[in-house]
Amino acid sequence: MALLLPSLLLLLLHWSNAQPSPGYYPSHRFRPLRFYHGFNNLWGPQHQYVSGDQSSVTIWLDRNSGSGFKSNRPFRSGYFSASIKLQRGYTAGVITAFYLSNNEAHPGFHDEVDVEFLGTTPGEPYTLQTNVYIRGSGDGRIIGREMKFHLWFDPTAGFHNYAILWNAREIIFYVDDVPIRRYPRKSVYTFPLRPMWVYGSIWDASSWATDDGKYKADYRYQPFVASFTRFVVHGCSAFASPRCRPVHSSPFGIGLSSRQSMAMHWVQKHCMIYNYCWDHKRDHSLTPECRN
Repeated sequence: MALLLPSLLLLLLHWSNAQPSPGYYPSHRFRPLRFYHGFNNLWGPQHQYVSGDQSSVTIWLDRNSGSGFKSNRPFRSGYFSASIKLQRGYTAGVITAFYLSNNEAHPGFHDEVDVEFLGTTPGEPYTLQTNVYIRGSGDGRIIGREMKFHLWFDPTAGFHNYAILWNAREIIFYVDDVPIRRYPRKSVYTFPLRPMWVYGSIWDASSWATDDGKYKADYRYQPFVASFTRFVVHGCSAFASPRCRPVHSSPFGIGLSSRQSMAMHWVQKHCMIYNYCWDHKRDHSLTPECRN
């Protein structure tokens, strides 16, 4: 028994302090593509720099404009990722995002799956917000399904991989291959099923991004810069054969393995700071999946 105690203590320390290990690494299963092979500038071309080998892109926001890019094709399922490095210091009011959307095809009635970094003030951590929108109503009542996290590392110290896996059964958000959130399909009314494009952007969201708008973008600190590299866009395009097979989320295909589930539980226990289903101020008749 005495010999087992040190091992048990080490295991407990690992799961309480260290980065969780998912045991499955989808980011390494696909070859990164060159920027213009998968994307094009959408807006703010003067605020975007693509490296000579097209392996990376830098976008920035100043008082004149932000910038965004968009995939060349829409997809109906797939694995979409990028390694991102954020800016240090005062970034309040600034949003850096990597997301799926069909807003341009269905304005006011669109679907969206978001990975968003909410800017912050010095000494405070970035907030990573994940969100899912389904068929925005167009009447001002766009219902978000937010989960927010303070990550277990400093996202300004280096590049980290952020990914969205989307198929007809589930959406899984990954950080460095660790699943941080799984959003299963429970009905056609609470799940995005129409084709979406892949986007990246940086923009001013001073009205809500940092402490519900308490801290605004301060352009004395401009430019606000975000760097993206290692782009992966792998899946079934909207024009692919119906026989195109979705990307696996785990060694078993659909769902998560027990090791992935443990890693996700660790993140949600130690790093999650908001879950829309736990917010008693929300009208959950609009989010029926929270009752299931």
